[in-house]
Amino acid sequence: MMAAYAASTGGHQVTLLERNEKLGKKVYITGKGRCNVTNAGDTTEFFDSVISNPKFLFSSIYGFDAHAVMNFFEQNGCPLKVERGNRVFPVSDHSSDIIRCLEKILIKNQVEIRKNTMVKQILLDASGHACGVDTGREHILADAVILATGGASYPVTGSDGNMHRLLEKMGHHVMTLKPGLVPMEVEGDVCRRLQGLSLKNVSLTMSAEGKTFYEGFGEMLFTHFGMSGPLVLSAASYMNVKHYGKKCTARIDLKPSLTKEQLDKRLLRDFEKAKNRQFKNALGDLLPSKMIPLMPELAGISPEKPVNELKREERQRLLEVLKGMEFTVVGTRGFEEAIITIGGINTKEVDPSTMESKIIPGLYLAGEMLDVDALTGGYNLQIAWATGYLAGMSV
Repeated sequence: MMAAYAASTGGHQVTLLERNEKLGKKVYITGKGRCNVTNAGDTTEFFDSVISNPKFLFSSIYGFDAHAVMNFFEQNGCPLKVERGNRVFPVSDHSSDIIRCLEKILIKNQVEIRKNTMVKQILLDASGHACGVDTGREHILADAVILATGGASYPVTGSDGNMHRLLEKMGHHVMTLKPGLVPMEVEGDVCRRLQGLSLKNVSLTMSAEGKTFYEGFGEMLFTHFGMSGPLVLSAASYMNVKHYGKKCTARIDLKPSLTKEQLDKRLLRDFEKAKNRQFKNALGDLLPSKMIPLMPELAGISPEKPVNELKREERQRLLEVLKGMEFTVVGTRGFEEAIITIGGINTKEVDPSTMESKIIPGLYLAGEMLDVDALTGGYNLQIAWATGYLAGMSV
């Protein structure tokens, strides 16, 4: 939609082909239906939140940054607001307002919109230049073709990786498509026993083969299969980029604001107050109630043991668990639950200053078609707007 808008401002006759019965199906479900439009943070810091190929995005992001995106929507009748972490949402909290705004300006700019239309082939002329598409019903000829069909996440929205397979047959290299920003699957039954428990202000460290590859702070959730929540989704993307298919270790620090020494003093104070109680009844000020039955088991301490009989070594074992609850992560959930797709068309085969394919002249690529991905917080949609806008301006 953004590419079609940008192309229409250059005096082109633009046709937008949409395989679904309505525009913006994936936009509709972003941000839990509220649509986290972009991130209003400093543009220079934007790239710190891009996991794969941030340098490739310099031209597109600086050419149409978050403030340009916000101005676009607000000037076209969709007021926005900035929330925690510089996340930007429509004031209405309805993603449908973003879609309606885009559709309205496309109609105003006389973009022809054809819904329920799926592209089967990219047409090439004798010189190998993209010259249109085959929908299976007709050939639509054009001077340029922009592909912005998404990755493979949430395939019910129509982005099923089909275009990546097509471009691979046409000579492009596709970096393996993997689920990104996706819940993790964990060995054992601890997560299942804690199912439904949400933790705030915890830190998560991920490592593989003894080397740390992710550290983060925030919120997470235990599920019947493992873990989810913003902190875990980000860690999972790094895991699937760097260690796809390998087992990894996750360590949760339940009290990251306290050093081990400070936490030990806290434990001594708590245990002094509860010295006549059993261990299982002395953790109420320290932990969520759902976690308390599990803690004696994890720390190797009898739940019935009187607090005044706890040995220093037992307290140290409890400290180790509180500061580093350890899990073996065996993988992530699939594309059906992934917010974004990792992988895509190799960025070395695309001109970053125009988004034109270096393999197929006249073909432009945008958004999740490309091997670029970022953390949660509006960054991935910003990449979509910016690369789409650049592609549209470049045709």
